[in-house]
Amino acid sequence: MQIQPGVYRHYKGPEYRVFSVAQHSESEEWMVFYQCLYGDYGFWVRPLSMFQESVEVDGEQVPRFALVKAEEGLPGLLGKSHV
Repeated sequence: MQIQPGVYRHYKGPEYRVFSVAQHSESEEWMVFYQCLYGDYGFWVRPLSMFQESVEVDGEQVPRFALVKAEEGLPGLLGKSHV
């Protein structure tokens, strides 16, 4: 699975900047490394499978996170990634 670096909108409205994916050292599960673009601008990780899944809103399936703006060449916080 892959994910495009850039700004994503959560189905509830807030936006986040996705930097990269990384593999969990024990489970080997792929995780998305991202930052809130509101509040304390905290950094988070979430399982890639959950990040890419759809959720039901008002009887409709919508993406949990939808790409708003792709951003090539984001700062190299993690070096080379599998994005």
